Amino acid sequence: MNRIKLVDLQRQYDTIKNELREAIDRTIGNTDFILGSEVERFEKNFAEMIGIPYAIGVSSGTSALLLSYLALGVDPGDKIITTPNTFIATVEPLILLGAEPIFVDIKDDGNINEDLIEERIDNGVKGIVAVHIYGKMVNMKKIRAIADRHNLFLVEDCAQAHLAESDGVKAGNFGDISCFSFYPGKNLGAYGDAGVIVTHNKDHYEKLKMLRNHGRKTKYEHTINGLGERMDGLQGAILNVKLKYLERWTKRRIEIAKIYNENLKNIANIDLPEVKDFEHVFHLYVVKVKKNRDKILNYLKEKGIGAGIHYPIPLHMQPVYYNRKYGKKYNDLPVSEDFAGRVISLPLFPEILNTEIKFLLKEFKNAVKKFG
Repeated sequence: MNRIKLVDLQRQYDTIKNELREAIDRTIGNTDFILGSEVERFEKNFAEMIGIPYAIGVSSGTSALLLSYLALGVDPGDKIITTPNTFIATVEPLILLGAEPIFVDIKDDGNINEDLIEERIDNGVKGIVAVHIYGKMVNMKKIRAIADRHNLFLVEDCAQAHLAESDGVKAGNFGDISCFSFYPGKNLGAYGDAGVIVTHNKDHYEKLKMLRNHGRKTKYEHTINGLGERMDGLQGAILNVKLKYLERWTKRRIEIAKIYNENLKNIANIDLPEVKDFEHVFHLYVVKVKKNRDKILNYLKEKGIGAGIHYPIPLHMQPVYYNRKYGKKYNDLPVSEDFAGRVISLPLFPEILNTEIKFLLKEFKNAVKKFG
């Protein structure tokens, strides 16, 4: 058993369990199980927190992406530019719709290299999906300008970037449509799957509300073909409780990242993430080692430290895509491939103790000294 988990959800629950139990009991008592008042309240609260007019609660971050692609008219044969350094949910819905992801290589921070995007645009490209990996904002002003210049839609995948900012503007405000995940381990996590879609566009909002709810305007009037991808009332209630603490938890994440950087800045053979308040909200604290990543990782695990790898296989190298047009056979993305072999995610969650941080840093230094 890990002495220090990568993320410890039990500790977070223990700090707010009375509020959570009250919210859950209230929701069950009201038989408010699918959508309903708790979801409506969460949609309003979340939209206000990130400064956007419309929010649509859905069943997961993956469904948020799928519904967004449907709303934006992704068709078979369309090409969509995105990053290979992300969870597969970013591209799964595109491929299910018959579209083709166009993978653009990344920068040293793990995010898409926006300077390489325009050279991949041709007449078949319909949109861009920008992912804020690990909680660090992509250069959205630049990508927004590229999308506008070429008349492309822009989706923000904000699954790891709750409350992240660029020049004071929160993630989710740059895309035509933007998607958040509330998978339990996220900075704002539900107790099951849940997600939300946000937009400034009222037409998108109205269409997305129908798409998530079987394409209907009223109970038995279905005006478009939709899906059943609605947020559960229980998840809405849980997220309403946790949303009150999100800013505090985010500040603690950034504080921990600063402690890590300060203590590791003089260690040879590792690269550290940049810490800039709220531009990176540290869903994950990811370092790059020069060599022997797996030996370092195994050393930490032997010491009871739950470090991990996000993500060990870039999407173009996944077995399911390897020999397709968007797979390794047709793509050479050297930065992504090198990056995937060198990254380690160190434990970071708001409730981690300072004594645990001290122990973790000591053992990580020992591991790098021994193997790096």
